[in-house]
Amino acid sequence: MKHVLIATFDMEVGGVERSLIGMLNHFDYENYHIDLMLYSHTGDFMKLLPSKPNLLEEMTVYKTFRMSISETIKNGQIHLGFIRLIAKMQAELSFTQEKGYRQMQYMWKYSLPFLPKLSRRYDVAISYLWPHYFVAEKVEANTKIAWIHTDYSMVNTNVKLDLDLWNKFNYIIAVSEDCRNSFLDKYPSLDSKVEVIENIASPNLIRSLAMQPVSDPMYSDKRFKIVTVARLSYAKGIDHAVKAMKKLVGLSNNIVWYVIGYGGDEDEIRKMIADYRLENHFILLGKKINPYPYIKAADLYVQPSRYEGKAVTVTEAAILNKPILITNYPTAKSQINDGENGYICPMGSEGLYGGIRKLYENRELRNKVTNNQQFTQNAGDELNKIYDLLNSAGRQITI
Repeated sequence: MKHVLIATFDMEVGGVERSLIGMLNHFDYENYHIDLMLYSHTGDFMKLLPSKPNLLEEMTVYKTFRMSISETIKNGQIHLGFIRLIAKMQAELSFTQEKGYRQMQYMWKYSLPFLPKLSRRYDVAISYLWPHYFVAEKVEANTKIAWIHTDYSMVNTNVKLDLDLWNKFNYIIAVSEDCRNSFLDKYPSLDSKVEVIENIASPNLIRSLAMQPVSDPMYSDKRFKIVTVARLSYAKGIDHAVKAMKKLVGLSNNIVWYVIGYGGDEDEIRKMIADYRLENHFILLGKKINPYPYIKAADLYVQPSRYEGKAVTVTEAAILNKPILITNYPTAKSQINDGENGYICPMGSEGLYGGIRKLYENRELRNKVTNNQQFTQNAGDELNKIYDLLNSAGRQITI
């Protein structure tokens, strides 16, 4: 039996976490012993974890990476608080709109000397969420694998530090072919390491959960209902959605947009909603452990993202047979065949407005794509790709 470590941060509600649960629910536990390392035993999805993986004890120091600097210091990690401050200042000097990725990158890199290692050695260690420093530097394993869930060509990081990190892994897993291609646009020297394994979905489970009753005004709302499930973050483009909704209200008062999710941009989004007087038309429902009844109740699913790897929620909307509109982010065509099983609109508020207006005004277009939606993934095929890597001897790591 092979001993495998899977590491990620926590089980807060999100697409990456849902994809991990999908994988863990289908895993072959007769041939693989799985240790699950969560830096923090927190999040509403903790209760959805299957019982067969062995959940390791928390290592308290790792929880600080999602605490504020002041909380980190209050928890007695004064040296890590000081490192966080240095990382923040260095990220500020990058002069980019999205500084969070660089700050996290510097924070992990500079903290490594003060972080503990795991005591045992594994056959395979999987880092399921960036940044991958823990598995790269603090775990001993014959084979190391890093998962990528986003379009790294759109993420502003220090490329030299990235390459130092990626070269500590035997394999890098992209969740779609387009995700792989965009990753290699930024890191062409890593071509031989990158494999494609799609997120594992559970159609029967998703359809069953969609039937669960929920108490929410969305169900009594008779207007044309748009729904988005996403973190409230720059990458997900919710600000573009609010601006599009402002224009849509001018088209019809019969349209409403519901967003399920949470995130660091919530205050900014709420201010935009108030400034545009959209409180009755753009409604934040917050975090939902089970988003599927809300997707099922919608007339249209929209993903307004600036970039994605392969959005789990778009796949789930297709499983629930919803008309889908996504923005033309670089990996969009890996998820939607435009005009066949969904629609792709130009990026930004104007593109969203035009795409939504077309679908709102034409029921036949909406019906056309739902009639063409067929979810054909064989979870066994994707799992077999994972098992092939787990059973490999581990290709030589290039440094």
